[in-house]
Amino acid sequence: MDIRFDRNPAEALECDALIALTFEDQPNARFKDSLDDVYSSGEVAGKMFEMTLVHHPAGFKAKRLLLAGAGKKEKFTSAELRRVAAAALRHLKTRSAKSIAMLLDAKSAGAEHVAAVVEGVVVGNFEPDRYKSDKKDVKVMDRFTVAVPGGTADLEAAAERGRIIAEAQNLTRELANEPANKLTPMRLAEAARGMASDYGLECDVLDQDRMRQLGMGSLLGVAQGSAEPPALIVISYKPAGGGNAAAHLGLVGKGVTFDTGGISIKPADGMEKMKYDMSGGAAVIGAMRALAQLKPPIPVTALIPAVENMPGSKAQRPGDIVTALSGKTIEVINTDAEGRLILADAMTYAKRLGCTHLVDAATLTGAVVVALGNVNVGAFSNNDEFVERLLAAARAAGEKMWRMPMDDDYKDLLKSPFADMANVGGRAGGAISAAWFLREFAEDTPWVHLDIAGTAWLDDAKPYAPKGPTGVGVRTFVNLAMEWK
Repeated sequence: MDIRFDRNPAEALECDALIALTFEDQPNARFKDSLDDVYSSGEVAGKMFEMTLVHHPAGFKAKRLLLAGAGKKEKFTSAELRRVAAAALRHLKTRSAKSIAMLLDAKSAGAEHVAAVVEGVVVGNFEPDRYKSDKKDVKVMDRFTVAVPGGTADLEAAAERGRIIAEAQNLTRELANEPANKLTPMRLAEAARGMASDYGLECDVLDQDRMRQLGMGSLLGVAQGSAEPPALIVISYKPAGGGNAAAHLGLVGKGVTFDTGGISIKPADGMEKMKYDMSGGAAVIGAMRALAQLKPPIPVTALIPAVENMPGSKAQRPGDIVTALSGKTIEVINTDAEGRLILADAMTYAKRLGCTHLVDAATLTGAVVVALGNVNVGAFSNNDEFVERLLAAARAAGEKMWRMPMDDDYKDLLKSPFADMANVGGRAGGAISAAWFLREFAEDTPWVHLDIAGTAWLDDAKPYAPKGPTGVGVRTFVNLAMEWK
């Protein structure tokens, strides 16, 4: 899709459809008179995602005008703008619009709004239909223009930033949507290598032998039940001149390309979705693609432990004890609590590579879905200053995250009489005990754990997105790195 920025009068825009916002109880002043009959009929209420299409708007070269409902103006932010832009684009795609423009008011539209619109339409244009053979009804949109009449030149750079971030988020969604027979751990490594090569990043892939030599018994224990070999993917960005030498951000993403649960096997109902158990890994790969182009001031290293969790004849058993790279021993009570086992070794390795701050993203627990539903990411941390920095980045990115407690009392849930710790702590407080397990491997390094189990996948289509992967986390990671002081 061709993305453009235009500062000329909106009346001169030639396109199939022009999108304009309209708020509840507040008609768009620019169209109030010309569309008085539409507004007075009550057809346009301005409610969020309400779409009203007007043909041949008077005084405009655009063939159609779409009044996009934006809800209450006092509650409208760039996060809502992103979703409305996506919903409007998806609405117009079904009506075969090939060229679309969205009108913003130069008096109120800043760089964050222009970027949000572009992010919204690029992400909204994503379809999870790669493997459908019959695509006769697929609608393709050729051109999108952000129109800010009289806007400043710097807004064009904001549009470009929005495109870069949104395309990275779509890469994440493409990876998460791949079926497990197409995306094995080594194929995920190949995809990461290809991305790194395309964007000038370093990429190292540790194979099974190298991990065994290092002593990554926690990660390898999960992988041993599968015929597909594991991989630890390491992608590195280094700023020109060294950047902020005092900080080195590590992004660690869970990369379970398929999760049966292992010997502690999952129910059959819904297991097909376990192809997205590598969404955390996909998110950090997508973030690195964006950061390679946007060039943050600090070094950033992404680590993706990639495995299949299968119940093969050599699979890890409940009751097994493994030794992690850190030297800690772990009693495996439940083989379906595998994500924390692979993240543990990846976090230890990240520290060995010099990372001074760690963020991990993982579809880790069903417990976080019980606690927060499908709305907020659960955020856990050992460092108040660092987690507040990350949450600020998430707010700016329009990604909802909620800090969860990490009281010392929860650590006791992981006690084992046979090893340094157990890999699960029971049903009560399950998301917190999982985070405490990871905290044991972060140790004193400032660290944030993001449990994205409830937010990485949409079970039902929304006005702004189809059913499937969301790419959550990418925008937050990019903001965190880019705004590092």
